[in-house]
Amino acid sequence: MSEDKQFSFGPATGVGSMPGGDARETAKTVTGSLEDFPYLPELPARGPGADMIGRTAGMLVELYARVEPSGWRLGDRPGRDTKRARSWLGQDLDALEEFTQQYEGPLKVQAVGPWTLAAALELRNGEAVLSDPGACRDLAASLAEGLRLHLAEVQRRIPGARLVVQLDEPSLTAVLRGQVKSASGYRTHRAVDRQVVEATLRDVIGVHDQGPAVVHSCAPDVPFALLRRAGAAAVSFDFALLTERDDDTIGEAVEGGTRLFAGVVPGTDGPLSDPAGSVMGVRTLWRRLGLQPGLLAEAVTLTPTCGLAGASPEYARRALAHCVLAARSLADNPE
Repeated sequence: MSEDKQFSFGPATGVGSMPGGDARETAKTVTGSLEDFPYLPELPARGPGADMIGRTAGMLVELYARVEPSGWRLGDRPGRDTKRARSWLGQDLDALEEFTQQYEGPLKVQAVGPWTLAAALELRNGEAVLSDPGACRDLAASLAEGLRLHLAEVQRRIPGARLVVQLDEPSLTAVLRGQVKSASGYRTHRAVDRQVVEATLRDVIGVHDQGPAVVHSCAPDVPFALLRRAGAAAVSFDFALLTERDDDTIGEAVEGGTRLFAGVVPGTDGPLSDPAGSVMGVRTLWRRLGLQPGLLAEAVTLTPTCGLAGASPEYARRALAHCVLAARSLADNPE
C-alpha cells in the first residue's frame, strides 16, 4: 500500500458511463477533456451488455450470464448476450487505444464490485446470487480472475498507462444493512457480515497489485472505514450526500492517506455554477475538519456526482471540462 500513497492521481476524472453509443467519439471526448486522468468509458445506451452489470458479467471467467425479463441471470454457457458484452468492450478498448497513443499517466478502468454484482445477478432459480454464500464466493473469484485478465489487456494496449481500477459498489450499503429485496419483493436478503464483505473486497482489490483501487458508490452512508481496511486507496462518492456525521470518518481517511474522489458536478443536464462555486463545499469541509488547505489538491480528485449516461452529450462534455476547471480552482486557491 505504501506505493499507492505515492501514486500520482490526476486532479479530475469521470465516473464511468457516458451518453450515446459512439465509442470513438466518446473516447475522443474523454481523453480530450481529461488529459491528466482519462478513463475507459461505458455506453449503456447501446443496450444490454453495455450496461455496467452486463459489461462486468461479460468479464467473468467460467461464469456466464444472459438477459431475462427480470434482469441478468447466470447460465451454463456463453450466449449472444455475453458475446455482445465482450464485443462492445472490445470496441471501447479499440477506441481508447486510438486516442491514448504515447499516453503516460494514470488511466482508470471500471468494473462492478463483487457485492453490487451479487445483488444484481440472478441464480437459475431467479433469486439474487446474494442469497447463496457459496455462490457469492464463486462469483467473487470469477470476477477477480476476469478483472485480472481485463487489466492485463488494457496494459498491453496502453503500455504507458498507470492503471487505476474502480469497483462500482452502489448497492454495498444496502448489502451491509440487509436492504436488498428478494425476487418477490416481499422480503429482503439477510445482511452480509461486515468481515465477509471486507475480506471479499480485499480479495478482488488484491488482483490489481500494480496500482491503486478506488471504490465508487453514489449512495448515502458510504462505509469509508471498511473500504480503507479492504485496501481501497481512494473512495469515490457523491459529495452532496455527505452529512456532518461523516466528518470523523472523512478526516481519518484523509489523514490515513486515502484519496477522496469527490463528486461535485451534477450528473444530469442543468446549469453549472462557476468552478470556484463547485468546490466551495469541499473547502468548507476542509476547514471544518481542521485539515491543511495545502493538502487539498494532494488529497482530492474531482468528478461528476455519478455516471453521465443520463445527460446530453453536450452537457457531458461540459461536465468533464468543468471538473478540470474546478480542480484547478481548488489547487490555485485552497483557502
